[in-house]
Amino acid sequence: MTTQSATQTNASKFYEQWPSKAKNMHSQAPDASAAFGTMFGKLMGDGALSVREKELIALAIGMALRCEPCIYSHVQKCVKAGATRDQLTELAGVVITMQGGPGYVYVPKLLEALDALNVE
Repeated sequence: MTTQSATQTNASKFYEQWPSKAKNMHSQAPDASAAFGTMFGKLMGDGALSVREKELIALAIGMALRCEPCIYSHVQKCVKAGATRDQLTELAGVVITMQGGPGYVYVPKLLEALDALNVE
C-alpha cells in the first residue's frame, strides 16, 4: 500500500460523501434513481458472468471513459465481490493496452481507491 498524504484524497472524500449524495439524489429524482437501480440490479447480478467479472468490466469501462466516480464505485464493488489488488492493477494494464495514455493517467485513481479502502 502506498503512503497517503495528510490531505484527504478524492477517493476517500467520495466514499465519505457518496451515501448522502445518493440519498439526496433518490429523494429529488426518484424515478431516474429507481429506474437505474432496477436496471443495475437485474444486469449486474450473477449470471453467465459472475458479479466480480461484471464489476471488473464496469471498472475498465469507467476508467476508459475517465469517470472518476465510476472508478471509485466499481473498485469498491470489485473488492466486495472478491477481486484482489493484483487483479485490479492487472486490469489497469488492460485499460492502458486498449486506450494508451488516457487510460494510463487514470491508474492513480484506481490506486487511490484501493488505498482508501485499505486493500492490500
